[in-house]
Amino acid sequence: MTASPPLAAADDTSPKSFQAQIHLRKIPLLADLTDEELVPIKQEMRFRHYAKREVVLQKGGHGDGLLFLLTGQMQVIDITEDGRAIGLRMLAPGDFFGEIALINNSTRSASVVAMTAVVVAFLPASTAMHLFSHSPSVANQMLRHLAQKIQRDSEFRALLSINNASRRIYTYLAMQNRQQPAPGGPEVVENLPTHQDIANMINTSRETVTRALAVLVQQGIVLKEGNRLIIMRPEALQQLVQAE
Repeated sequence: MTASPPLAAADDTSPKSFQAQIHLRKIPLLADLTDEELVPIKQEMRFRHYAKREVVLQKGGHGDGLLFLLTGQMQVIDITEDGRAIGLRMLAPGDFFGEIALINNSTRSASVVAMTAVVVAFLPASTAMHLFSHSPSVANQMLRHLAQKIQRDSEFRALLSINNASRRIYTYLAMQNRQQPAPGGPEVVENLPTHQDIANMINTSRETVTRALAVLVQQGIVLKEGNRLIIMRPEALQQLVQAE
């Protein structure tokens, strides 16, 4: 994986760049800003397309701005001393990243890699910091985000402390964001990471992940449709999570 060149200029008039600009209000962090407040943000934003497996942010790089994922899926990873890539979490459209290094004026603590083709928006540090200090809605959302991040990190550390690999996998699945299209119906996890990515994140093997998911399918607890997981019996999955 190699790092890409700097983000493209905001005056790029290609259709995809224009499409990215007009969807800025779909980014939760910016959703409550007025049209007037959005004007300088649009002027300062830079857009960049990355191919699958390209490095979007490099660990150790300077925190020079706030980034938003507009389309596609990315993974935050850390590189161990022996060169292994450990997945930390997945990013979906609307998510922002790079905020810790920006706020602390420090270097990036992890790398971010495109898991699919993605479009990313970059907001320079000075503009982002002005937004944090002058927009109450953005400041409040940032505080909630940081609190949720601390909670997720705590839950993930608890997950990694589970000795049984199958229980780690079941717990990881139970922690995923789920939608319930119909009341009382099955729950759906969109864009589930690959078996290898899950294995990297929870310190096990791809084969163990594959076997555990096969067991869930055989028991009628889940259905697998590509990278879409349908949890048919959420209560049964939760029982496996809680089993000793």
